Amino acid sequence: MEPKIHASGYVPNPHYSREDWDEVSDNPELTEEQLGQARPLAETMPALVEAARRRGPQKKPTKTQITLRIDRRVIDHFRAQGPGWQARMNDALLKSAGL
Repeated sequence: MEPKIHASGYVPNPHYSREDWDEVSDNPELTEEQLGQARPLAETMPALVEAARRRGPQKKPTKTQITLRIDRRVIDHFRAQGPGWQARMNDALLKSAGL
């Protein structure tokens, strides 16, 4: 039995198997000519890019931006945990304050 060749870019995931990935990865590889014709989205659809950049006002502001000096070790600790570190730091402060 020949080993199955999987789509390039497959990254193991506990929720999906290689077969799942192969089933939805049926797009052909781009040719060099197609890659040469590619243009940045901001160049081809500037209005769409601009609309995506605007977040808009909060409907119900719940947080206040401040300047605060925090020990470098604390910042490094939360940043080392990856994206979402600021929200986790906020959660830790809420817990510490008993809120």
